[in-house]
Amino acid sequence: MTNVAAGLNVGSHEVKETLLDQGGPPEGPIRPSKCKNSREDINSDNKFYAVKVLQKKIILKRKEQKNIMAERNVLLKSLKHPFLVGLHYSFQTPDKLYFVLDYVNGGELFFHLQRERCFSEPRARFYAAEVASAIGYLHSLNIVYRDLKPENILLDSQGHVVLTDFGLCKEGVEPEGTTSTFCGTPEYLAPEVLRKEPYDRTVDWWCLGAVLYEMIYSLPPFYSRDVGEMYDGILHKPLPLPPGKSEAICSLLVGLLQKDQHRRLGAIADFLEIKNHTFFSPINWDDLYHKRITPPYNPNVKGPADTQHIDPEFTREMVPSSVSRTPEFNTGTSSNNTFNGFSFVATEDSFL
Repeated sequence: MTNVAAGLNVGSHEVKETLLDQGGPPEGPIRPSKCKNSREDINSDNKFYAVKVLQKKIILKRKEQKNIMAERNVLLKSLKHPFLVGLHYSFQTPDKLYFVLDYVNGGELFFHLQRERCFSEPRARFYAAEVASAIGYLHSLNIVYRDLKPENILLDSQGHVVLTDFGLCKEGVEPEGTTSTFCGTPEYLAPEVLRKEPYDRTVDWWCLGAVLYEMIYSLPPFYSRDVGEMYDGILHKPLPLPPGKSEAICSLLVGLLQKDQHRRLGAIADFLEIKNHTFFSPINWDDLYHKRITPPYNPNVKGPADTQHIDPEFTREMVPSSVSRTPEFNTGTSSNNTFNGFSFVATEDSFL
């Protein structure tokens, strides 16, 4: 991995159309593009990539510089895991920041849940296992993800999970360490976060439990349109477990959605506890990691231009002309020190 070389800029990419928005600050959509007119050492391969475009003025106004640099740093550390989106390179212009990422068009897990309402236990187990593998890897790097939800879980063209959007990640959280920033998405907030107490890595296992619950019951646990009522349920009410599900999955949900973080599944041995739970006994984790397990659902995408699994709300959005306009400057010499060190290019062998 090296810093991006002079000459890499917006003109290196042919932006096709807006595809989807995967979060981040406003005006930060992910757009498909093909690499063109680039030097050989920055992957001039005519492949499709996803380009996340962020407005510097909005980032600065909201004081989110640290979040953006944290996202970049986490992306750099995520290159070697099969279920985390890969960063190919990042660069900047005087007005914008650009992340050039893996192109994934199997759709958000949220999109598929909306369409199908809920999944079978075997299908939910497969997705939960791949997500848990990704979270466990981040934890091994002392990174807490903090924003696990169906919108941040994508499916690739074969149906494997791709975890994306690292803007709320917290770096440097040791196994016994804690952090205290109030952040996340209301439906998936852990009790200790709501109580504004210091929290640890187990906050991610609570979120995994909430996502797994939603996959089999259609809604997150304790969900209510009244946010106050929902928070009261998260803090005080027993976990509702409607009948019809296996004892194994109910046991896992009770363990993950334990209100006391010190008694939660994963509090002692982290990912190892999740791996060893009975619900995951059908999973060969080595086969899972190497993608030797056939996904239970195939998106059947016909190619990179196939957007059948993307919400039309995003595919109808127009690309601002500034995104695809070639700037008349060298992006490697930006004078904006606020984002110094943002630019990066991955070596060819950095990816699986």
